[in-house]
Amino acid sequence: MSKKDALSRFLFEKSAVRGELVTVTETYQSILENHHYPEPVQHLLGDLLVATSLLTATLKFDGDITVQLQGDGPVRLVVINGNNEQQMRGVARFSDDVKAAGSSLKEMMGNGFMVITITPKKGERYQGIVALDGETIEACIDNYFNQSEQLPTRVFIRTGLQDGKAAGAGMLLQALPASAEHSADETAEHFELLTQLTHTIKAQELFTLDTKEILHRLYHEEDVTLYDPQPIAFHCTCSRKRCEDTLVTLSKEDVAHLLQEQGKIDMECEYCGAHYIFTEEDINNINKLSSSNLY
Repeated sequence: MSKKDALSRFLFEKSAVRGELVTVTETYQSILENHHYPEPVQHLLGDLLVATSLLTATLKFDGDITVQLQGDGPVRLVVINGNNEQQMRGVARFSDDVKAAGSSLKEMMGNGFMVITITPKKGERYQGIVALDGETIEACIDNYFNQSEQLPTRVFIRTGLQDGKAAGAGMLLQALPASAEHSADETAEHFELLTQLTHTIKAQELFTLDTKEILHRLYHEEDVTLYDPQPIAFHCTCSRKRCEDTLVTLSKEDVAHLLQEQGKIDMECEYCGAHYIFTEEDINNINKLSSSNLY
């Protein structure tokens, strides 16, 4: 059974804990579609996609979030970008050495960092950085929340194959601030119990079962309120106009050299694989328009 990509929020009515469940299988497949990533790199992208979708859902404003893995290993960069509308895209950069490396996070990334950048449409940008000390992306995200002294939070990431195709899903639990109804100690105790229950979720359950059924299997003794789902989809922000803006920043000599070598300039989006072709006539028109805008 296939499930549409979606984010579902839920709340435990008798405790100060909230949760999220995401399914990103179609989005994951779209990210992989125009690339030839080795299997370990595919898994990294899938894990980071699930993590980013869960993190994006914690945003309390309109804006973007970018989660990057940067390292000195065979995989130099893995990045997923999303926004509060759950529009996601991602890409990875790696060397041929990745084929001979092991599949663990350390073997692929080497020494590195996870960089989480939150950019609201209004307000200041925030950036958090944690070392890639964990054995998995899941562990690194948990370290990020621990170091940032935010509300106690745990993520659960599952990626793999479903019907022979890449699949990804995950869950997040977050304790809410103490209140008159729920003390900090009570919340901490219940949060730990819910964490243990959620840890038992299997990948195939997340990939195939209805959200209500998953919540019932995990928390059948709890009073859980499930909210309407929010769709998740692959979305690339590339455009011909953005390419034009980039070309304007290049020197005329560099542009002329590219035109002389190839007869045209072919700009490919590394996220979605779209090609934007510019001829000499196109370049002349862009330069004229740029010059007229200066006056």
